Amino acid sequence: MRPVGRRRILFALVAAVACLVGRDAARAQVNDQGELSIELVDPKVLRVCADPRNLPFSNDKGEGFENKLGELFAGKLQKKLDYMYFPQATGFVRMTLGSHRCDVIMGYPQGDDLVQGTNPYYRTAYALVTKPGSELGDVTTLEDERLRSKHIGIVAGTPPATNMALAGLMANAKPYPLVIDTRYDSSAEAMMNDLAKGEIDAGILWGPMAGFYAKKANPPLHVTPLVKETTGPKLIYRIGMGVRAADQNWKRQLNRLIQENQGAINKILLDYGVPLLDENDRPIGAETANKSP
Repeated sequence: MRPVGRRRILFALVAAVACLVGRDAARAQVNDQGELSIELVDPKVLRVCADPRNLPFSNDKGEGFENKLGELFAGKLQKKLDYMYFPQATGFVRMTLGSHRCDVIMGYPQGDDLVQGTNPYYRTAYALVTKPGSELGDVTTLEDERLRSKHIGIVAGTPPATNMALAGLMANAKPYPLVIDTRYDSSAEAMMNDLAKGEIDAGILWGPMAGFYAKKANPPLHVTPLVKETTGPKLIYRIGMGVRAADQNWKRQLNRLIQENQGAINKILLDYGVPLLDENDRPIGAETANKSP
């Protein structure tokens, strides 16, 4: 799911998140090191809030990169790993983090204040996906005139849809739904299937999804992060983890884990095809995997 999409889904939950502050002192616990562990469900268990069917991020089989990050962090913390699964749809934060059934959302956009964010652990962008050998393979911006006559897949309501409209590309666009039940549908998978069948000439997806499905395709698809847009919203985002508003100690602990394990984190993300970017919008590859976002 795109970062701004999560913001829409969670917008109505401001009051629910705000009310957590008053409960912190009553539910505080002390961990094995004698430190205050605010609001943790169980100090001996890393409880992750996750979607049961939302690859490449997570699923209930532990196959997503957020599952792998959970395994990495649980090992570093010497804790058991457990999950609270709920579809990434209306009520996700309320039913998971907000209800104290888990303690961290493994992927959350920086700047969304409905949960408290950690430091970012990766930076990526929406991307243009094309077939190998396509005449569109060297297109780097939606303002490229070669796109005007093409059928382009876009998830409705996502930021690049605005860029497409400004570039005059919506007349031939094929929209895919934003809000879906991930247990039964995947707009990204449907778009990539249409690209393989030639029903669209290119697709625009959130970077992790673009990279994941491009890597799965045979032959692999071509992915171009959209970092050169001059009109419309910027399509680049920093992603961290989300915790409850008052969990300052827990946030600091996660920040330390991110800093100390950035190389291992990047390796996991690259293995899933996530197009990682540094602060200068240059790709981070295996040879530069220790870079921070």
